[in-house]
Amino acid sequence: MKYYIIAGEASGDLHGANLMKALYQKDKDADIRYWGGELMEKVGGTLVKHYRDLAFMGFVEVLFNLRTIFKNISLCKEDIEKFNPDVIIFIDYPGFNMRIAKWAKQKGIKTHYYISPQIWAWKEGRIKDIKRDVDAMYVILPFEKEFYEDKHQFSVHFVGHPLIDEIAYRKQIDEVVFRKENNLDDRPIIALLPGSRKQEISKMLEVMLSVVSDYSDYQFVIAGAPSQDESFYQPFIKIQNVHLLLNKTYDLLSVSYAALVTSGTATLETALFKVPQVVCYSGNRISYEIAKRIIKLKYISLVNLILDKEVVTELIQTEFNKKRLKEELDKILNEYNRAVLFLEYYDLEQKLGGVGASEKTAGLIVEAIKNKDRFDKSKL
Repeated sequence: MKYYIIAGEASGDLHGANLMKALYQKDKDADIRYWGGELMEKVGGTLVKHYRDLAFMGFVEVLFNLRTIFKNISLCKEDIEKFNPDVIIFIDYPGFNMRIAKWAKQKGIKTHYYISPQIWAWKEGRIKDIKRDVDAMYVILPFEKEFYEDKHQFSVHFVGHPLIDEIAYRKQIDEVVFRKENNLDDRPIIALLPGSRKQEISKMLEVMLSVVSDYSDYQFVIAGAPSQDESFYQPFIKIQNVHLLLNKTYDLLSVSYAALVTSGTATLETALFKVPQVVCYSGNRISYEIAKRIIKLKYISLVNLILDKEVVTELIQTEFNKKRLKEELDKILNEYNRAVLFLEYYDLEQKLGGVGASEKTAGLIVEAIKNKDRFDKSKL
């Protein structure tokens, strides 16, 4: 069967890659075409567009790039029509994907959504579009099933979180060898995860790196995003006691003592590696003011949202400064605070369910499309 997958961000590339592996296992004749990144490309299929050309951060940035966005939407529709897939699989990225879903539904193409748009946070009115344009929804957060089914009477599949799989099945590394290969000494590592978009990385690292000189007993390592070249990071690693590792985020987290993490999927990844963290966010001021008025969440990190309490500290906008960052970093370097945090991380993992999210989702998709084919043939 033919599958068309649309992932517009780094996290979508990760989840898309794992889903593709599972689809190839479930359907030996799978023909997959997709929008994504390096991870999906390594699995196989045909990459149409890289997510680095799609990721715009914040309301203002989207406004300035509307022409590019609409051009990409047109390109996507044309490519789908030429490919004529049995199903389109959308991975998060709702601003783009919901437009394609509406169009695809009108064309009679099956629409499956893996990793729900966060309509429980904002734009809850999108539920009408989802009910109309999405044939099947696969959710990965435990509270999402209740949100859809109890509040909006829309049946969904809770498949568990794919990060559980990604971390459980990753190849283990030898820490001594890893440190030697990457020119890291024996001091504890503080990982810096500044995000994946250029504008985001620059803004976050400016503050994160401001505390480096106060912690000579530790070494700081930047987790370089796979979508960025090493040359982009060069100005940031001229600072003494700062290293850069590209495409080794999980290996880095597995040996880290603490982390400063930009809000997003990385906060959950860091927690699943049992690394104490401070969550950071600083966006465009106008975009933030707009978001603050329409987003209905108490927290910005997935860790706190899932546990429904502030387990990890969130430094947002003006709170994200050298003084506050140093205060919170000191706290997570304290042994007692770390022990408390580890217990919370254990509870988090239990709530997310076990392994197998990608396999469950792929199995449900393949079975649904096969059943559709049987139904269509029975009408002939």
